[in-house]
Amino acid sequence: MSLKVQKIRNIYEGRIFNVALEQITLPNGVVKNREVVRHPGAAAMVPLFDDGKVALIKQYRHAVGEFLWEVPAGTLEPNESPLACARRELVEEIGFEARDLVKVAKILPAPGYTDECIHIYLATGLTPAEQNLDDDEVLEVRPTPFDRAIEMIKEGKIQDAKTITGLLLIAMGNGTQR
Repeated sequence: MSLKVQKIRNIYEGRIFNVALEQITLPNGVVKNREVVRHPGAAAMVPLFDDGKVALIKQYRHAVGEFLWEVPAGTLEPNESPLACARRELVEEIGFEARDLVKVAKILPAPGYTDECIHIYLATGLTPAEQNLDDDEVLEVRPTPFDRAIEMIKEGKIQDAKTITGLLLIAMGNGTQR
């Protein structure tokens, strides 16, 4: 027996995501209600400069009430590919274009309650472009030695999951020969 969705009721439609209440029948026959956050997906980039520094951003995140160190990222627009989103967001957030964007991972940050999928790219061959922040983005861009960024993970200074995943995958050699 497979999982079967019995009923879906949309309970919230927002600018970035929607929330649905879904009644499902599990493979063992048990019927349960599940709240599901439906998200269009996102792209995150690990921008690596020729000198070995990585561009990190410090951005305020209201949901946790803190400024967090992150790699640049953004939500996919309707009908936008993850690669196009990565190119767009890199320019918007840090003011650089990438000659090369290599996909290193596709992650599901919280599959217990959301279908959000984040596509992570290594961005290299960076050249300056005009930064174009959204009006609600207040952030600081800081080129950081790659090894220091890894230390920041160990010290708990980087807590964002997409950033930790991207940096560690690059450190392990995914997408580049480090």
